[in-house]
Amino acid sequence: MNPNAEFDLIVYGATGYTGRLVAEHLAQRYGVGGEVKWAMAGRSAAKLAQVRDEIGAPKDTPLVVADAADPASLRDMVKRTKAVITTVGPYQLYGSDLVAACVEAGTDYLDLCGEPNWMRRMIDAHEAAAKKSGARILFSCGFDSIPFELGVYFAQETAKAKLGGPAPRVKGRVRDMKGGLSGGTAASGKATMEAIQKDPSQLAVMMSDYGLTPGFVGPAAPASNAPYDDPDVGPVAPFMMAVINVKNVHRSNLLMGHAYGTDFAYDEMVMGGPGGPGFTDLGSLPGGGPKPGEGPTKEERETGFFDVLFIATGADGRQVRTSVKGDRDPGYGSTSKMLAETGICLVNTPDAPGGIWTPGAALQGRLVERLSKHAGLTFTVE
Repeated sequence: MNPNAEFDLIVYGATGYTGRLVAEHLAQRYGVGGEVKWAMAGRSAAKLAQVRDEIGAPKDTPLVVADAADPASLRDMVKRTKAVITTVGPYQLYGSDLVAACVEAGTDYLDLCGEPNWMRRMIDAHEAAAKKSGARILFSCGFDSIPFELGVYFAQETAKAKLGGPAPRVKGRVRDMKGGLSGGTAASGKATMEAIQKDPSQLAVMMSDYGLTPGFVGPAAPASNAPYDDPDVGPVAPFMMAVINVKNVHRSNLLMGHAYGTDFAYDEMVMGGPGGPGFTDLGSLPGGGPKPGEGPTKEERETGFFDVLFIATGADGRQVRTSVKGDRDPGYGSTSKMLAETGICLVNTPDAPGGIWTPGAALQGRLVERLSKHAGLTFTVE
């Protein structure tokens, strides 16, 4: 972390669809210059001022001009803050220089990345340097993958208390969900598919549950690419986000010194079989889905929600069941609150060392507590 910085957080991409929601949450909950010193950043000062006024942020909210196409502006920006929250994606197109700038400056970095091929490239390129500079780099601080990665952490803490140790087998089951895609999500999926076509070696990272755990491969989870009848919950079907969430759960386990064991297996499915509450596959959306900058309406975000069940089974067959629920649509209303509050939690946790982290491994129970208090998430033992 950059201890003498002017700001705690800079929201980079504050004029975009999700960045604007992050800034709105900070403005409504914290004002400016109170508990959290934060600023809005983007390419255009005029557009930043317009969004600041539209979301009702104070007139003295600091505005910072920075552009992904100008690495020097990114370096200047990250020197001014303890942490950067970036919503400027697809990250494989616009994120690499910002990660490099944060690693070099020792500034913390948080994003919403669901692009495992790019995340693995960043891990390979910057892990050692981040440990050295003290920069904490946190990918996937939204619906992919906090409810799942932190949900497994909470399930395992419950298993330790009730079963006497962590469970070697956890299932994530999306019980119910209502929410839509934004153009940014659609663009990230498209960029990932194009990157794999250009460089087929990236497919190995995408296809492996252990694509984000360099040097470690654990047991294969049961196949999750076709519907089946799960003896614990009934009919289940594939879940679109599992391709990123499962990797983050295994990375979290690795980063915590294999707290769940080296024989830990995890998978995710949607309850209810085909037509259950999982997100639509990107390829089936008309015209490839919404355009960047587009997404669910305010009413759609506020009436959205998610409910994920976790079943942890001990070696002796005993089980615990826990759940994570969110009070807004998963991708945007809830994600923007998770991202903002994870940033605050990270800045308030100076003892977490530098490195490329998952949010749950870096912040553990402190993040469960913060998201429960301030982001509308509920962690429950059932």
